[in-house]
Amino acid sequence: MNALPSESIACKPPFIGVFDSGVGGLTVLRALRHLMPDVPLQYVADTANAPYGERDSDFIAARSLAIAQHLVQQGAALLVVACNTATAHAVEALRRTWPELPVVGIEPGIKPAVAASRNGRVGVMATTATLTSARYQELLKAHAGPAHIVGQACTGLAHGIESAQLDAPELDRLIARHCAALIDAGVDTVLLGCTHYPLVQDRIARHLGPDVQLLNIEDAVARQAQRCWQALAFEPEAAPGSPASIELESTGDPAPLTRLAQQALHWPVQARQVLI
Repeated sequence: MNALPSESIACKPPFIGVFDSGVGGLTVLRALRHLMPDVPLQYVADTANAPYGERDSDFIAARSLAIAQHLVQQGAALLVVACNTATAHAVEALRRTWPELPVVGIEPGIKPAVAASRNGRVGVMATTATLTSARYQELLKAHAGPAHIVGQACTGLAHGIESAQLDAPELDRLIARHCAALIDAGVDTVLLGCTHYPLVQDRIARHLGPDVQLLNIEDAVARQAQRCWQALAFEPEAAPGSPASIELESTGDPAPLTRLAQQALHWPVQARQVLI
């Protein structure tokens, strides 16, 4: 399949640009489409470099800046960083580079998770890079209070989901192992701190059991993006009753992105490869 160079600038209406290290950000894209069906969306999955969770901070920031540059060149009027790890390591650099561009990030919702917990023991399922980031430590300091926060570095889980084989027994065993550590820690609330994980949320819930509540924050991110988009005051591009366009791009093999979009989200969209 031919890849498109990142400098190819399409003539298109303003859109929301969304990116993640891989396919996980589709959960954010789903929330955006549900809330703003008349707004064009363009999504980049950096699958050639996924997952970011075990990369160093400089690499994550460099890739985030490169992908943002691609989306801005294409005409993005608002940027959503649909990746907890990229938000933690790169969102401030993005805002410094494009001070006039609204940038919405995603990060573990420690405050609502603590408020939801009954016993004051909260688990956070996230990547190693997210849990060791300065931003995550700031969130703990600001919002954990007396609660005991158990960070579970889910090594290998984003990579397993990235394979797009969500029913694989190996993936189920990996989920079981990470959930067992949280059950042993006595948590009653678990926060999904990676956008990949809601794609297997039902399986995570099954392994945690009915006494543990699961939280994710994709809807909150979509609401914030909606507020930012409305402030830009663009005219709707789609005709009433007709959804706006969705474009999917991958820096690696686009097939897994296409497959997940079609199977998990029921979108008849074909992803394309792009060189960034």
